[in-house]
Amino acid sequence: MLRALLVLLALGFVLIGRVNSHQESGEWSCESGTEIRLESEFRPGLVTLDGHADDWEGIFSSEFSLLPALDPDDDKEYKAGKMTVKTLHDGRDVFFLLQVDGEYKYSKGDNNNCPSVALMFQVGEDATYHNMGGCKEEPDSCTNKTCKGHEVDIMHFSIGNAIPGRLYGGNPIDNRDGNGGDRFGHLVDVYAWNPHCKHLDGIGPTGNDSSAQNDWKGAWWHSSFDVHSGFVEQDSPYASGNPKGTYYFEFSRPLRTTDRLQQDAQFTIGGSSKMAVAFWYPVDGKPWHGSGHYSINCDWTIENPLVHSDSRTLIRSRSGLLPLTRSEMAGSRVAHATLKGPSVVKELCIGLALGLAAGGLWKMHHWNEQRKVRTFYDLLEKGEISVVAEE
Repeated sequence: MLRALLVLLALGFVLIGRVNSHQESGEWSCESGTEIRLESEFRPGLVTLDGHADDWEGIFSSEFSLLPALDPDDDKEYKAGKMTVKTLHDGRDVFFLLQVDGEYKYSKGDNNNCPSVALMFQVGEDATYHNMGGCKEEPDSCTNKTCKGHEVDIMHFSIGNAIPGRLYGGNPIDNRDGNGGDRFGHLVDVYAWNPHCKHLDGIGPTGNDSSAQNDWKGAWWHSSFDVHSGFVEQDSPYASGNPKGTYYFEFSRPLRTTDRLQQDAQFTIGGSSKMAVAFWYPVDGKPWHGSGHYSINCDWTIENPLVHSDSRTLIRSRSGLLPLTRSEMAGSRVAHATLKGPSVVKELCIGLALGLAAGGLWKMHHWNEQRKVRTFYDLLEKGEISVVAEE
């Protein structure tokens, strides 16, 4: 299981064909508050990267209030709702789902009149959350030498040219050119030292390096869409009017990349990383600007990929999610299972009980019956079946 702590950061940039500057003013003040923790599971073969959230059902989530990143006052909170974040990994790739309520806004070719999201990760040991790495150099003097140690890794998805449900990010054409661009959907891979010194991977102030590439994939969707067979560009704007609903942004990236330029964060199971997320929205029909994004915190938090043997199993109950480690399950005795469902569910409950007693619910992944597992959890949550573990 992957345990991640996610926050939204002050990512001040607009990426429309190129990476533009983040302008901010006034004195910076941060009161980080209580640590927010997001649980994420080792779940291989579960998620299809298509912008739909159906296959994320049952995955642990956290909900965050959205405040302006540069002026995080409660009275300026994003009014349409909170952001829900889910994450999991399969041992090779890490996956993220961001969902946030909002009226449907889409203007083809105009990224600033469409919602947008970004993730940022610490690369250099001296890289700060504030000022996007925190290097003190000016644009004409920041280089990989003068700003060494302040590198941050950024993924930004601007959907103005992205068809809902289609996959964007790394592609053979842009990767052949050796940079982190995406000429089709603008899901780009960027590095930065500060808000004024940021570039597509592989592109720099002292020259380009053809060994870079865009390692991200992603897609988006809105709950108001009534077509599920697939959109094409001619279907734009994909929905009529501005119906209320929920935006979904889904991403993946390898835990490790082939980067040798200190431009990508590298994730290690059993290690830890610092990361954050940002959200832009054209509030009141006004185009957003680079520094006008929302966040849920004002400092780094920790992403902690845990080794598989220490993964936690989340058992649903009426009072919420009850996590059990494998050692806790191994030390417990399954006394009885109350079965009220159909026979197939009874068989599944018996299998679950045996799995708990053996200390390995994760072995159920090898059954390749994920649909039955989801059915079991649904019935368990509704109280139609129950599994009781006793010491």
